Amino acid sequence: MLLLGPWLGGCSAVRLVYDTGPQLSWWWLDGYADFSSAQEPQVKAALGEFFAWHRQTQLPAWAALLAQAEADVVQPTTPALACRWADRLRDALQPTLEHALDQAADLAPGLGEPQFRAIDRRFAKVMTQMREDYLQRDPAARRAASVERTVERVERLYGRLQAPQRRVIEAGIAASPFDPEAWAAERRRRQIDTLQTLRRLVAEPADHAARLAALRGLVDKLEHSPDPAYRAYQQRLVAYNCAFAARIHNATTPSQRAHARATLQGWREDFSALAEKPPPGPPPA
Repeated sequence: MLLLGPWLGGCSAVRLVYDTGPQLSWWWLDGYADFSSAQEPQVKAALGEFFAWHRQTQLPAWAALLAQAEADVVQPTTPALACRWADRLRDALQPTLEHALDQAADLAPGLGEPQFRAIDRRFAKVMTQMREDYLQRDPAARRAASVERTVERVERLYGRLQAPQRRVIEAGIAASPFDPEAWAAERRRRQIDTLQTLRRLVAEPADHAARLAALRGLVDKLEHSPDPAYRAYQQRLVAYNCAFAARIHNATTPSQRAHARATLQGWREDFSALAEKPPPGPPPA
């Protein structure tokens, strides 16, 4: 739920963002690839289809998952239960990823060198911003920024935190094995791998099944690093974050958990209402 919070926002924002999802997604994708006027109709049609499919098939399941979360969020938790919820969220997102990859397998052959150069420029910009946000030279400033990001995420679910709860977060951030330098290096590796894969899909013609297999392989490497040392680090970080999330939750008050339940209920009701609405169609030309 803490992972979903930053993009879900308030209840009214959920419906607004989702209803404008095709257009927002187009702006986001075009910001990376800078599509040509010839490519634009196909990409926009794919986005319209994607959101129509997602609205009808995925939102009801997400609403059901949130109903389960409403019951759990008012109870104490454990690191194991926190990890179980992370697995549930990952499983809930898997059909969405699969559908997106299936569409990407159709769109990838239409990319060209102008798109690859645009993506590379955008990747470089993202890395610069990431270093500004996560890799401050002063260790104290770096920890303070991490604390504030975490507090913001937690408060989206539980409401305003109190001083003792902030101290739990501060202690958790100080003890975290998170290594932003290693993360930045891995992020850059993923960017390079992504561009190489996309270029290969254009240079070496293949059928849809082969392109889809290549994209699935790319995603698998994005999720499970080829570097054994980094995979071991990821496992340590996941275990730590499950325990950290449990400590934060167990430090909340009954009224904060009631606030969290109300927040989840609002998201659930929004998802249910959105699932019943007809899809808006592709973004306008």
